[in-house]
Amino acid sequence: MSDHTHHDMAGDHVGQFRRLFWIMLVLAVPVVVFSGGFSMILGYALPDSGIVPWISPVLGTVMYAWGGRPFLTGAVSELRSRTPGMMLLIGLAITVAFLASWGAFLGLLDHHLDFWWELALLIVIMLLGHWIEMRSLAQTMSALDSLAALLPDEAERVEGDSVVTVSPAQLRVGDVVVVRPGGAIPADGTVVDGRADVDESMITGESRPVERGRGDAVTAGTVATDSGLRVQITAVGDDTALAGIQRLVSEAQSSSSRAQLLADRAAGWLFWFALGAAVLTAIVWSAIGMPDEAVVRTITVLVIACPHALGLAIPLVVAIATERAARAGVLVKDRRALESMRLVDTVLFDKTGTLTKGRPTVVEVSGGEGRDAVLRLAAAAEGDSEHPLARAIVRAAGGLDVPRATDFASSPAVGVSAQVDGETIRVGGPRLLDERGLSATAQAQGRQAEGRTVLHVLRGDEIVGAIALGDEVREESREAVAALRARGVEVVMITGDAEPVAAAVADELGITRFYAGVRPEDKASTVAELQGEGRSVAMVGDGVNDAPALAQADVGIAIGAGTDVAIASAGVILAGDDPRAVLSIIELSGASYRKMRQNLWWAAGYNLLSVPLAAGVLAPIGFVLPMSVGAILMSLSTVVVALNAQLLRRIDLDPAHVAGAARNHAPEGAPA
Repeated sequence: MSDHTHHDMAGDHVGQFRRLFWIMLVLAVPVVVFSGGFSMILGYALPDSGIVPWISPVLGTVMYAWGGRPFLTGAVSELRSRTPGMMLLIGLAITVAFLASWGAFLGLLDHHLDFWWELALLIVIMLLGHWIEMRSLAQTMSALDSLAALLPDEAERVEGDSVVTVSPAQLRVGDVVVVRPGGAIPADGTVVDGRADVDESMITGESRPVERGRGDAVTAGTVATDSGLRVQITAVGDDTALAGIQRLVSEAQSSSSRAQLLADRAAGWLFWFALGAAVLTAIVWSAIGMPDEAVVRTITVLVIACPHALGLAIPLVVAIATERAARAGVLVKDRRALESMRLVDTVLFDKTGTLTKGRPTVVEVSGGEGRDAVLRLAAAAEGDSEHPLARAIVRAAGGLDVPRATDFASSPAVGVSAQVDGETIRVGGPRLLDERGLSATAQAQGRQAEGRTVLHVLRGDEIVGAIALGDEVREESREAVAALRARGVEVVMITGDAEPVAAAVADELGITRFYAGVRPEDKASTVAELQGEGRSVAMVGDGVNDAPALAQADVGIAIGAGTDVAIASAGVILAGDDPRAVLSIIELSGASYRKMRQNLWWAAGYNLLSVPLAAGVLAPIGFVLPMSVGAILMSLSTVVVALNAQLLRRIDLDPAHVAGAARNHAPEGAPA
């Protein structure tokens, strides 16, 4: 079965639960209104002739068989795996209510055991909780769809003297393909002709296009930015690097989805509690010679043992927390990520596009004629170039009066030249200087040693100046790192960039531990290494290369400006690119976990109180919990749970406020 099919099935599942909920809600109205048990509680009379007495039994049976089916099949699988949980608790309650109600209707049991209204409400509320829950888990497979989308739809294969268009699936090892300027490489291979700057950021996270020429290896999905290449295919299909990343994402996703959930554990305990209470009730009432009362009490215990509130306790908190987060620009895709974030003690940031802006920016201009004069000439010469470095220079010269250039010419991996004000202006890297027999200034060499890209500006054969470009650090990154450290969370940086580049950024941000030159397939193992130290790791990244690491981490956080696949394999997505939002997630995680625990205690507290009373614990002093009071308690418990969850809306998730509060409330001696 394909990944795409899995994804479609997940989406269909949510749609089915949504439809089922609305249909059951419509059916529940007449079932409740015409239920003898409900009319007794509210004190109104029902006609006992015609079709009226049959409305609740007939529609209630439809609800049990149709609306209850997901819970009954879930209960069977929980029985088979011997792990009683929420499904078994719901399945037991609706089955006992169904059988007892038919028994009461047919006169086989006490008429007080008419639970049609209870059956209807239980199914509707549990379906609502389940629908909310399913919706938050529907997108786990979409990461794999996004990875496949990186590959081009067609490839140009060289056959003799002609070029034939084929699909990438038809390529075989040894084929030679033509990659046009701006085109994506269809499969892993080796360059056999041409030289180009290849944008590998979606695979390696490296912010700068990398020069690739004859004999160099290239990867499927990467893009030749400035000129064409001929590539001989060395790997296709499942053997490509992209497919390997797909497998890593898939494996990490499937293993992380086995987490046991709090509500299921609580439901498991309550199942045994209810079953034990029911057996004890039957034995005690039978032993004192009241078999009829034993049946009534036992059935009542089993029906009211399934609290509506427990079905809503977790999904409602998650729904409000995710909506609250979305308003603050944080998309919570996986509820487990929300639960786990409060336990995170290490945040691993990918450098490029996360802590930095992910695009080249002019950081320094040197030259005897002054900054503006050098920038004007460079921007004029680079005006017609689409290269990312050229675009950065043109942006930097935005407010200057840039002269017009003519006779533009580009030489891949060397530089550009143009006529500006009647003189030949050249802009390029070290190869341009080598061609002209010139050498870089000491200042330019120093910037190169720091990992900066340095372009020289020449007028004729004279060096006018040099422009250093780098990946600019986001202003918010400094605050994010300081605030996380103030909370006692260690910040670690990882990048595919070279050691000098990584060291410069880490030093600027005050990060003491970083990993440089990390290959994409090694990022996930770096996360595993940190986890092996006993750390709970949140990974923040934005590229395809980050996808396996995002899936491997305890919590994967994708910067929303990143690639679809990074977004799809993360549990949390930041719609903006402010790294301080990581603190907002930690804040929300702690608050929502507190609400979940409070709600579980409210939901379970109803059980712990009402089940013994319904069983007749206080019968010796003349008090047995009436069914109507049990129902009111149940409704009250649900209302309290719903209102308590609403309090989450009052949390301030503004990244700037949360980061500021974290620094202000740092314990004495915490690093700031």
